[in-house]
Amino acid sequence: MTFDFRIFSLLLAFAALAFAPAAEAQNRLGNSELNVPATLMAESQKVQPGQTVTLAFLMEPKPTWHGYWENPGDAGIGMSFDWTLPTGVTAGEPQFPVPSTLLISGIMNYVYKGDYAILVNLTVADTVRPGPLPISVKSEWLSCTDEICVPEQDELSITLQVVGKGTAVVLDKRFNDFRAALARPLGSEATFAVGDDLFRLSVPLPASVAIDDPYFFIKQDGIVDYAAPQKFNRDGDRLIMETAARGDQLDSITGILKIGNHNGFLLTATKGEVSMTGLPLASDGAEQEGGASLLLLALGGALLGGLLLNLMPCVFPILSLKAISLAKAGGNETEVRRDALAYTAGVVLVATALGAILLGLRASGAAVGWAFQLQDPRIIFVLLALVTAIGLNLAGLFELPNINIGSKLTHKSGASGSFWTGALAAFVATPCTGPFMAAALGATIILPPIAALVIFAGLGVGLALPFLLIAFIPAIRNRLPKPGPWLDGFRKAMAIPMFLTAIGLIWLLGRQIGTDALGLSLVFLLVVALILWWFGGGQMKGMSRGAIASVAMAIAVFGAILALPGEEAMTSQKLANISNETLPSEPFSEARLSELRASDQPVFAYFTADWCLTCKANEAAAIQRAETADAFQTAKVAVLMGDWTRPDPDISRFLEKHGRAGVPLYLYYAPGEEPVVLPQILTVATLTDLVDDTVQTAKLATNPQ
Repeated sequence: MTFDFRIFSLLLAFAALAFAPAAEAQNRLGNSELNVPATLMAESQKVQPGQTVTLAFLMEPKPTWHGYWENPGDAGIGMSFDWTLPTGVTAGEPQFPVPSTLLISGIMNYVYKGDYAILVNLTVADTVRPGPLPISVKSEWLSCTDEICVPEQDELSITLQVVGKGTAVVLDKRFNDFRAALARPLGSEATFAVGDDLFRLSVPLPASVAIDDPYFFIKQDGIVDYAAPQKFNRDGDRLIMETAARGDQLDSITGILKIGNHNGFLLTATKGEVSMTGLPLASDGAEQEGGASLLLLALGGALLGGLLLNLMPCVFPILSLKAISLAKAGGNETEVRRDALAYTAGVVLVATALGAILLGLRASGAAVGWAFQLQDPRIIFVLLALVTAIGLNLAGLFELPNINIGSKLTHKSGASGSFWTGALAAFVATPCTGPFMAAALGATIILPPIAALVIFAGLGVGLALPFLLIAFIPAIRNRLPKPGPWLDGFRKAMAIPMFLTAIGLIWLLGRQIGTDALGLSLVFLLVVALILWWFGGGQMKGMSRGAIASVAMAIAVFGAILALPGEEAMTSQKLANISNETLPSEPFSEARLSELRASDQPVFAYFTADWCLTCKANEAAAIQRAETADAFQTAKVAVLMGDWTRPDPDISRFLEKHGRAGVPLYLYYAPGEEPVVLPQILTVATLTDLVDDTVQTAKLATNPQ
C-alpha cells in the first residue's frame, strides 16, 4: 500500500480549519497579525438604487507566504465568504485573478505569492432607499509557506451610502489594476475529452495570439491530475492541451487558460471529441510563420492607413505647413529631399514614441488605446495654444517666432523645421482612423513589443509617404510651382485651416468638460492672441520681447489647465452627450449587453469619441439618421453607445477583446448569433440591411411555412 501525501495534506488542512476558532483565539493572545491580511474596499463609497458596486478583498501576503485560487490544486483550501447584507442587496460570485503554479514534492498548488485582489459585485435593488448601507462578511482562507500552513479568518465590514440617481459617483482608479489581473472571457466555447487516462482540451484561439508558458487551471476537482505535465499543441486557430486524467463525471467544465504572466482567458468547455493534432507549441514553426505573416499584414495595413491619413481633415492643417515649405523650395532637388527625409524622421519618431508610451501604459495595467493623449483636456489646451500660434503666424501677426511652444520649431527653415513639422503632424494625426488602420493597430495588442513598435513606425512612414514620393520621383517634383509673390497669399490662406482646427478643439473641450469650457477656451484664445499681438508689435519696432512673451504664454497655458472643471463635471457632461439624439442610445456596459442578448433582442453597439472625425462622419451620415432610427425602432433594436472621448477602462478592455486599439468599432448582435463587425465607413443601407435580415429571420422562425 502506497502512501498518498496529497490525501494526507488535505486531511491536515481540513483538520486545521475545524479548529480554526481556537487557533485564532490563541493567535490574538500572541501575535494578532495575519500572514495574508485582507482589506475590504469599495470601488465607490456611493451607490445608486438599481446599480452595481464592486468590492475588492485586497490580499497582501507577507514575504514567503501565499494564498490560494478558488481551486487550490492538490492541497490547500480556497477562500470562503459568509455575507451579512441588508435587504435588497445581493452578492455575486467572486472573481479571482490569474493564479500561478507551485509544485512542491510532487504536489501541485494554484497560488498567489504577491498582492492580489478578489472582486465581488454587489447589486442594489431599485427598492433600496437612500441612506447608509452596512456590509459585512466573514471570510476564511488558508495561508501557507513552502513548509507550513495556517488557517486564517477575519470579519470585514464597510458602510456604503445609497444616493439618488442624479448624484455623481466617483470611482477608485485602483480597481482598474485589479480588473486587469482578472482572466478575460474567451467568448468562444472550448471542447474537452477524457479517454485512455488522458484529458484533452481544445481551445479556439487565433494563431496570431502570443502565448508564453501556457497552463490550464481547471475549476472542477477530480478531473485532471494536477501534478502531471501539460503538453500544448498549436493546430491553426486552435490550442490543444493534453494531460493525465483522474475522472470523467462532468459534461462541462470551466477554468482559466494562462497565456502569459498574469494574463489569461476564462473559458467554458463542453464534452466532445478532441485529437492531439498540430505541432508542439515549444517548437511550433507554423506559429512563428503565422506571427511573421501577421506582422507583414499589419505593417502593410499601417502603411496604407498612414497614407490615407493625409486625406483626413485633422491632418490637413499640418500638411499645409509642409506645402509652404515645398513651395519655397520649388524644384530644388537637394533641398526638397533633405526636407522630406527630415519630415519623415519627425513623423516616424513621434508615431513610434506614442506607440511606446501606449505599450508601456498597457504593460503597467492601464486600459488605454490609440489617441489616448486627446482624452486629456490638458493636452488639448496645449494643442489649442499651439495651433492658434501657428495660425496667427501664418496670418502675419508676428514673424520669426520665438514663442517656445512648438510654433518656433515648425517654422524653422531647413531640415530642423521639417522635422518638427513632421512631429506635429504625427501628434495631431493620432485621433484619426481610416481604412486598414483598425486591424493594423489592433495587431499591436497581441504582437511582441518590438513588432508592435514596427507597426507604429510603419504608420508614420505611410503618413510621410507623399512627401517622400515628391522628393525622390523627378516627374512629380518637377510639377512643383516655382517660388514667387503668390507664396505670401498662399501662406495667409493656410492660416484658415489652422483656425478651423482651433475651433474644433474648442468644440471637443465643450463635449468633454461641459459648456463652461467654451467660455474658458475663448478667454484663453483671447489671452494668447493678445500676447502674440504684443510680441509681433515689438518685432515691428525692432524690440526683443521673446522672453517675456514665452513666460506669459506659459502662465496662460498653465492657468487654463488649472481652471479646468473637476472629474464630476466631466462625468456629468459625458452622460449629457448621449441625450437628444435622432437614434436614442444607452451607455454601453458589458452587463447591459449580456442582459439584452439574454432576452433575444437585437443589439447595435457602437464605440465613438468626439475627437474621432471618422466616428463623427459615420454618425452624421448613417447612424443619426431618421431612416436608421425608424428601421431600428421597427425591429426593436437596442442601441448601446460607448463614449471613449474620456478614458474608460471598461471600453478599452472591450475594444482590446475585439482586436482594436481605438475607435471606431461597430458591432451588430442578431438574436442568438455571433456579433457582426461592421466596416469602419458606414452608410444608411449598411445598417438598415442588417435590420431587414434580422426581421426576415424572425418571420421565418415564427412562420416556417
